Amino acid sequence: MNRQAVRVIAGRTAGMKRRDHIALFSGRSRRAYASGVDNFDVVIVGGGPAGLALACALVSPEKPAALSGQSHLRVALVEASDLANVRSWSPEKTIFSNRVSSITNTSREFLQNIGAWQEVEQARTNPIEEMQVWDGLSDARIEFNAPHVSASAGEMARLTENINLQRGLLRQVEKNASSGVITLLDKTKVSSITSDGENDASNGWPLVHLTNSQTLRARLLVGADGPLSPVRAFSKIDSYGWPYNMRAIVATLRHGRSLSSFGTERNHTTAYQRFLPTGPIAFLPVAPTRASMVWSTTPELAQALLDAGEPVLSLMINAAFRLPDVSMQYLHRYLLEKWEASPVKKGCVTREEMEHELRWREQSHGIAAGSALTSISFDVMEEGDVASEQERRQQQEEGWIPPADAAMYPPLVHSIQPQSAASFPLRMSHADVYVGNRTALVGDAAHTVHPLAGQGLNLGIADAQALARTIQNALTVGADIGSYSALEDYPRRRYLANHAMLSGVDKLSKLYGTRLDPVVWLRSTGLEVVNELGGLKEAFMGVAGAGDNPSSPAGISGGGGGRLPYPEARQLPILGAALVEGITATIDGARTLLGNALRDGRRRH
Repeated sequence: MNRQAVRVIAGRTAGMKRRDHIALFSGRSRRAYASGVDNFDVVIVGGGPAGLALACALVSPEKPAALSGQSHLRVALVEASDLANVRSWSPEKTIFSNRVSSITNTSREFLQNIGAWQEVEQARTNPIEEMQVWDGLSDARIEFNAPHVSASAGEMARLTENINLQRGLLRQVEKNASSGVITLLDKTKVSSITSDGENDASNGWPLVHLTNSQTLRARLLVGADGPLSPVRAFSKIDSYGWPYNMRAIVATLRHGRSLSSFGTERNHTTAYQRFLPTGPIAFLPVAPTRASMVWSTTPELAQALLDAGEPVLSLMINAAFRLPDVSMQYLHRYLLEKWEASPVKKGCVTREEMEHELRWREQSHGIAAGSALTSISFDVMEEGDVASEQERRQQQEEGWIPPADAAMYPPLVHSIQPQSAASFPLRMSHADVYVGNRTALVGDAAHTVHPLAGQGLNLGIADAQALARTIQNALTVGADIGSYSALEDYPRRRYLANHAMLSGVDKLSKLYGTRLDPVVWLRSTGLEVVNELGGLKEAFMGVAGAGDNPSSPAGISGGGGGRLPYPEARQLPILGAALVEGITATIDGARTLLGNALRDGRRRH
């Protein structure tokens, strides 16, 4: 753990001022301070998954008995966008959003406890029962499947569109809005935030001024308002971090139903991730013939791939999972040269031109047309496509079966859902503290993380769970829920856990971003060693949040012996904690061996 981060937390905790316990607002005093000002116990700015999860947890707590004898919290949630678009979301069966997240078992248990998961459309969720992760340079591979997860859990994670989860959370929030427990203000932006000035300067209550001319006074103001958080700016909370000079391409992929080497249909519950030196690419299945893709790469290449068009992008995605690095470097140079030379960037390369280059590169590696390593799709089977079904039956009758190693790679992509391809910049950031003067931060307002582990949403949900429990614990003892003393348990629960995750993912990104032979050997050896140790993989999956879920909040050590390092980082569904821990352990061991060898050499001389 970073010593500087520990010192910051310790210093902030030691400096927290104790406040007297203050009762919640009575019904008569909610408008007593000033006309035109609405008083709330908690005001949440941001109606994304983290903000909605916190609102759900406050009005539908995991343990309602904890609030017996206490007044209900009066909660307001402010969201700039129109939530009617979320509320009325009803897509076609085969159309998927390009914003997809992997929900860990720990997060899902929390969502079930607050009644939100029951509102999620289950038909648009997909379990992950197997993972294939490998090195783009050495092909060192680690595999996880159902036996590495406890029998009661049954799956490692569950994929769903962010908007599906957001709608489920919104439905649960709106069940309480009609009773007046929560006030939902969408299509409303925060114009400014000030202090009320009626209390001492160090404990003034935030006044949230809205574009609809309303003003909300908050005993506790929560920022769930993203990386450019106005709440964090009001609290004067600094953050540190850096851009990766990379962009993540996202898209919804269309592919055929896959056959195993036995000629039977393969399941669609396997996630794939390959680490290329230019950035990782992940294939996340969301339906039998649909998958979500996240490809992190350089800004120039990301733009060239998008400008080349969907047919070329689908070919390059297939190649990125299969071709050796030397050929990927060649294809990247070819695409960039065509893109830079073209006066019209859109359509700078045709599918035919890229297919020609791919066939030539495959021939140079001895890749046959029917091999699992071919990048050119011939399987265009859509669900309900009669012609394709007939073709598949004919292939089976003729004795054609896929190669034995077909399951090691994702199905070939034949097209991309129109208008689903997009990109966004990557950055790591972390707030110095999570709690300010009557303010708290959750989700992206507190931290942003590289998407290679797919953990941004899970970290935000874990923040919401921990903050809700902290507030509920304060209520049971009659504490002022906006005071430092009442809130200090929240950063204790989450700061180090999030720091471990952000730091681990950041190091992993740098580790796989090099072509240096000694580093490639070390990381590959670590991966292969862990892959051969089934018991160790089971332990890692427990740490990664894929096994049975403890009753403690996500990201909190639930006790018990035998915990591996980073016990709080229970959430690496795509990559697995094994990568962080196994590679780190291998590098540490190699460093020790090298140090001992150098010392022995000095003694001999």
